[in-house]
Amino acid sequence: MSSTANTADPASAPAPEQGHGHGHGHKASTAALVVGAIGVVFGDIGTSPLYAFRETFASHHGAPGISPDADHIHGVLSLVFWSMMMVVTVKYVLTIMRADNGGEGGSLALLALIKRRASTAGWTRPLVLLGVFATALFYGDSMITPAISVLSATEGVKYIVPGFEPWIVPTAVAILFGLFAIQSRGTDRVGKLFGPVMLTYFSMLAVLGVMHLTADPAIILETINPLNALRFFADDGFVAFVALGSVVLAVTGAEALYADMGHFGRKPIGISWLTFVYPALMLNYMGQGALILSQTSPEAAAALVKDPFFLMIPDMVRVPVIVIALFATIIASQAVISGAFSLTQQAIQLGFIPRMEIRHTSASAAGQIYIPAVNWGLMVMVILLVLFFQSSTNLAAAYGIAVTGAMFIDTLLLAAVLFSLWKWPLWKGLPLVIAFLIVDIAYFGANLIKVPSGGWVPLLIGFVIFTLLTTWSRGRELMRASMTEGSLPIEIFAKSAQNSATRVPGTAVFMASTNSGVPSALLHNIKHNKVLHERVLILTVQVRGMPYVDEAERYECKSLGNGFYRVTIYCGFLEETDVPRLMSTLTLCDGAFDMMQTSFFLSRQTLLPSSKPGMAIWREKLFAWMLRNAASAMAFFRLPTNRVVELGSQVEI
Repeated sequence: MSSTANTADPASAPAPEQGHGHGHGHKASTAALVVGAIGVVFGDIGTSPLYAFRETFASHHGAPGISPDADHIHGVLSLVFWSMMMVVTVKYVLTIMRADNGGEGGSLALLALIKRRASTAGWTRPLVLLGVFATALFYGDSMITPAISVLSATEGVKYIVPGFEPWIVPTAVAILFGLFAIQSRGTDRVGKLFGPVMLTYFSMLAVLGVMHLTADPAIILETINPLNALRFFADDGFVAFVALGSVVLAVTGAEALYADMGHFGRKPIGISWLTFVYPALMLNYMGQGALILSQTSPEAAAALVKDPFFLMIPDMVRVPVIVIALFATIIASQAVISGAFSLTQQAIQLGFIPRMEIRHTSASAAGQIYIPAVNWGLMVMVILLVLFFQSSTNLAAAYGIAVTGAMFIDTLLLAAVLFSLWKWPLWKGLPLVIAFLIVDIAYFGANLIKVPSGGWVPLLIGFVIFTLLTTWSRGRELMRASMTEGSLPIEIFAKSAQNSATRVPGTAVFMASTNSGVPSALLHNIKHNKVLHERVLILTVQVRGMPYVDEAERYECKSLGNGFYRVTIYCGFLEETDVPRLMSTLTLCDGAFDMMQTSFFLSRQTLLPSSKPGMAIWREKLFAWMLRNAASAMAFFRLPTNRVVELGSQVEI
């Protein structure tokens, strides 16, 4: 798939194909995609009303809590409204989502696009590191989101079950364990319920808000008046800045709009946000504000502001509303978990994560995958977070810094797209980038204050994962360089091997990580077995910086003479590297392939200490550990188990 839409001004760029490769189909109606987007994309940001407004008025990090009077209510609501407008609507929906990579979005997809289009620019390496760090921060966010979402909804059960407080944490842990336990079954059946449930949930948010707004409709005008937000900062200074760290909870999940763009398309996501989700969220936030302002005494207002979402629910519908809210948090968690699976698959294909077992859970939806290592690792970390922080209020202190850090990096990557790929003049792009950076830096700075009281958790997770990703990427580069250094050219080897080995019937495929030199498995086969098959393929699978590759550009075959062929198969970073399936359509190398007459030869490398290490010793040891625990190439490339021969080799890096 080409990405020509990204070479011009985004205003003229066509929308990406909707649902390519993710089971939604090209003919899916816009209405169906809108409902699907509501069910998957907006789960995180949709559950923010459960805790975001409450946390803004709470006492944090040594700063006193904000008094729930009219000026502060109007100021906070105005901040929420304009934060959603600037961050979600202008930045993501109207700008960043136009920077698609073959219809796909997300930090890694954008990073792959930049690397492919500006591979010779000296500034690409710092951007690569930033993009990798944004990916690492996403994993931290994917651990905190299920914990805070499910915990906040479970806390609401105390309003319908007296004496439930001691059971909040155990119940949340049980729900989360059950959620992770069913991941291996796939999300196809459950996913069909996502849209209707979230439609009901957002409608419920809007109705609850309107019920309280009818008593004070003027609050709507106060909310959209930006002077109230500016007055809040002018009057309260540092306290308002601290509150900004909680206001950002209202926009967490904005990056999901971009990351999930390939599933539904830019247009359906934009329509669902502007016409339904954004209005529903703001109606609920304004309803919470109107509820507090309706109180006749400061004491009553202070009591309500401690949990306005659950206290705004009428008694007669309290049970179904809380149940729906709980289902919504489970759906939000499911979306984040699925996103972690998809991101991991991309990172594996792009060379940042070792090979892992990837199971496809749907015959029709290629995007529905299950990665056991990621699933159970996430589950352990999420449950540990719940047990450690104990409440959604405590978790709120850790939430936000990973999201705002990723948003800040997205803006830097966007700047590279605007000026390097789209060739925008400075007068056109610089004001937009500066505006986004001011907002991002303000939010990130406000969340840095949270570091001592919990913000260190996602940062620590992010730095650990960043170290793992960069160590694996660097180690692979050094391994490839070591294996090709001084290697005999394959053309010379093909001529010399003809006279030094017996030819036997069939086809031998020697998997190679690079398309230069002679694979070590081939050298060892000649040395020990002294036989060669009639047809010998040196096969390299290369992942390009695009989600899908056109079939016309899939294969490259070069005849080396004497029955030797150098073959390169190109895949996108969202495509499955099923080598037998890909070879079934390959006819360039002296005819089709019979799998029963084809043998695959793999090299299994063992690292040796080097006198001149290419990385720090501790990183070499870490890379060696990752290499030992990587999934087998046989399983990753889906090679038939009874047709594979593995030959060991030793490598210094």
